[in-house]
Amino acid sequence: MSAFDYDLFVIGGGSGGVRAARVAAGETGAKVALAEEDRYGGTCVIRGCVPKKLMVFASGYSDMAADAVSYGWDMQAGDFDWQAFHGKLVTELDRLEGVYRKLLAGSGVETFDARAKVVDAHTVELSDGTRKTAKHILLAMGGRPTTPDIPGAEHAITSNEIFHLPELPKSILIVGGGYIACEFAGVMNGLGVKTTQFYRGAQILRGFDDEARGLVSDEMIQRGVDLHLGTNVLEMEKRDEGIWVKATNGSEHVFDQVMFATGRVPNTDNMGLEEVGVKLGRKGEVLVDAYSQTDVPSIYAIGDATDRVNLTPVAIREGMAFVETVFKGNPTKVDHDLIPSAIFTQPEMGTVGLSEEDAAAQEPIEVYATSFKPMQQSFAGRADRVLMKLIVSKETRKVLGCHIVAPGAGEMIQLAGIAVKMGATKEDFDRTVAVHPTMSEELVTMRNPTRSA
Repeated sequence: MSAFDYDLFVIGGGSGGVRAARVAAGETGAKVALAEEDRYGGTCVIRGCVPKKLMVFASGYSDMAADAVSYGWDMQAGDFDWQAFHGKLVTELDRLEGVYRKLLAGSGVETFDARAKVVDAHTVELSDGTRKTAKHILLAMGGRPTTPDIPGAEHAITSNEIFHLPELPKSILIVGGGYIACEFAGVMNGLGVKTTQFYRGAQILRGFDDEARGLVSDEMIQRGVDLHLGTNVLEMEKRDEGIWVKATNGSEHVFDQVMFATGRVPNTDNMGLEEVGVKLGRKGEVLVDAYSQTDVPSIYAIGDATDRVNLTPVAIREGMAFVETVFKGNPTKVDHDLIPSAIFTQPEMGTVGLSEEDAAAQEPIEVYATSFKPMQQSFAGRADRVLMKLIVSKETRKVLGCHIVAPGAGEMIQLAGIAVKMGATKEDFDRTVAVHPTMSEELVTMRNPTRSA
């Protein structure tokens, strides 16, 4: 008989926590419990990737309808019905939450719909005051959006609320330049909302390849997003006609809605972590080693709570590696190198490996890049441009980075990511016969470098 109530207690019912709990219980027979204070599925399923991608899909049909006419179809897109879409969205999120709950129950995980905090190395306390003990505790609380400390900030929404607006606004200001801000600027613009975006930096999508983010920025503006770089909000006020905003450049505007997408922080407040010896970083992130273990040997942490690579598939990988390490006796480090990712801006961007700038700072490189008008949009009379780009090491000939800005870039980068992860060289790409006519064939037909660095 174990001295503890459970072998594992997981705090957080998002993608990472649920996967770790399910696998530990289902594959190793461990006695597992999980506590979630909000909805099962976490950021990704309830207020992130899934509803966002559905909104991206919804916002793309206005362009499709216009293009169809160029292809000979007699059709006209009417107005977008937010209520009809939102009703289906809520139903789908409810369905997915039900799936998560079923999977946990099916694996034998005991669940508590409650907030849990850590009392000591082996004890958690639920919001109703009951305490549970466990041999191991896994922190998987995720993160949340933050709002800046400016007058009137309380009148704005964040990415959490944008999925559940009572009605579609006529105009919106989106503040921020990261992928969440840029994705929603594209979505709202595509749904017919007059969309303005402020970003305090010199260019959106900081940290991504300069050429790629420059093209995304240009294309967003061309599609109708009113993007103001080097601009931030000074103060806001609720007025009869909407939300009045004063910008750092001195301009004043009124919008129906303002959304802040200005960063996220780990959900580690009031969790009792530092009191029991778990160290937190500057942003409140749980500090862990390569095996996701904290300074308290019985406590581990995964996902956005650790602020390593804040992506759903990474949290899931970290959860799997935790189970391998702790419950299967197979110490497994999480590999955070060469993770492909997609930004569902309009146009989409897919990326894996190093940007041109980071690669050039590391070693001598060759850059192979081509930008062109894709056949489908060009025929429809649109001026859209796409980018295919490879960063190659001069010494090893390995492809260090691949960057794609194009419709379907997310699907393409998943497959290119396999080659880059395997260590493919430029010559490996060259040996691959092109699939014609496609956009991605350009990745294997670029013979001469555009430039060296």
